[in-house]
Amino acid sequence: MASSLPRVTYSNIGVDFSAVFARLSTSIETALAAPAELHPNLIGGAWDQAGTQYEARSPIDGKLLGRFVEAGPAEVGRAVGAARQACRGWAATPWQERVALLRRVAERLEAHKFAVAAACLREVGKSFGEAMGEVEEAVDLVSYYCDEMERNDGFRRPLQRAVAIEETSDVLRPYGVFAVIVPFNFPVALGIGMLTGALVAGNAVVLKPSPFAGLTGGWLARLCEEAGLPAGVLNLVCGGAVTGQALVDHPDVAGYAFIGSHAVGTKILRSVAAGPFNRPVIIEMGGKNPSYVTASADLDVAAEGVMRSAFGLQGQKCSSGSKVYVARAVYDDFMRRLVERTAALKIAPPLQPEVFMGPVIDENAAMRYRKACEEAGRDGKIRFGGTRLSGGVHDGGAYLQPTIVEGLAPGHRLNKDELFLPFLSVQPYDRLEDAIADGNDVLYGLTAGAYATDEAELELFLDRAEAGALYANRASGATTGAWPGVQTFCGWKGSGVAGKGGLGPYYVPQFMREQSRTIMRSGSGK
Repeated sequence: MASSLPRVTYSNIGVDFSAVFARLSTSIETALAAPAELHPNLIGGAWDQAGTQYEARSPIDGKLLGRFVEAGPAEVGRAVGAARQACRGWAATPWQERVALLRRVAERLEAHKFAVAAACLREVGKSFGEAMGEVEEAVDLVSYYCDEMERNDGFRRPLQRAVAIEETSDVLRPYGVFAVIVPFNFPVALGIGMLTGALVAGNAVVLKPSPFAGLTGGWLARLCEEAGLPAGVLNLVCGGAVTGQALVDHPDVAGYAFIGSHAVGTKILRSVAAGPFNRPVIIEMGGKNPSYVTASADLDVAAEGVMRSAFGLQGQKCSSGSKVYVARAVYDDFMRRLVERTAALKIAPPLQPEVFMGPVIDENAAMRYRKACEEAGRDGKIRFGGTRLSGGVHDGGAYLQPTIVEGLAPGHRLNKDELFLPFLSVQPYDRLEDAIADGNDVLYGLTAGAYATDEAELELFLDRAEAGALYANRASGATTGAWPGVQTFCGWKGSGVAGKGGLGPYYVPQFMREQSRTIMRSGSGK
């Protein structure tokens, strides 16, 4: 049974997952043999084909995944209307019943996790470990947010009384309809995380997956439907920029949850801020995610952690470590170990467990990679990589070498911009405080990592690193690997807007607004 198998997380490297991956292999074979079908949207409890059809292809081999329906303004309007109609009844449902229903969603996801992971692998190009880890995380996200609702008694609490006959309380209440806009790289975990936060709080949801990830978006909608979610409480609209803009522009959307680029996130924020009143915009917008290797570090652990953080999922994580500062005294030794590990990575279609890197998502990403490598070769030195792979299985998608670069000026674009690519810039340093100051000198503040056994160096890192998630001495990932209830995921500066993040105790309350209630109980004498 699946429950007897070890769970894949982002930190349990070195575990024997052979039985898990054997089950996943079977699901992948089944998915590859299935015909490409039309996948409609879900609006008001009915599967809906209105809109413009488009095709989605796997980045692994270019094969057709299916046909999806891009929802235009009319379809988005119907979805928002259905959500608004369903919202009052859902908000009035006791929070305990909402929690119980969402726990059934987690049970359905657990029951189908191998099929969902196979779909995620095919449409994103994830490795076995990344795909399974994401689905396991999604199960825990639902459970954790339900736990938080219970721990806080539905976010209701009594207040002090000014007079004896006064009954006062504070309650957090839902906003209404939430638009949940999901990126391609973690379509299951981020999708289920955002929609669970909205739903458990009593909001209705219009879910828009990435146009690259309609398969998993459909899975989430069907699992919620199977679990018994009332019609209209969750609506699914596929599509790209047209669909997203229609959601942003709709006056009846009461709030937004978005994870993606800084450019798109700030555009949504400005658009909403220009409206007649404020609406919540819960956004995470990527990062640069520096790490620091000190002279006291275990260099094997550091090289492993930096490599995994930089090149896992082809560098297409908002937490990917794309810049590392290394103490000059250990620079050459560290670089040798890092290059050796990177050169040993298997890059291929992720259809076997030993593959570490699959393709990047599309040709646009490949073009950005080529431009970055050209700049790196001109302005610095490429120590490893810099080439797109070709021939045989590599001709089916955009397979890129993990690339390690040194010698770029601190202010170079490649040291400042989020690249979302398998691209790592290495910088030597003489003083750790100077390295941390330069690492902070970016738009972002999502994650940061350090490798040090010296306590003073660790304290300096923890005190001065400007990021919401800090890691130290992690072999499984220098800047990656947050897990629900274990590490929170909060973006500082240009990586977020609220000062509170996901995966932790302050996430669900962001989907609610505060209401104070005062009732005079005349004649009670109390």
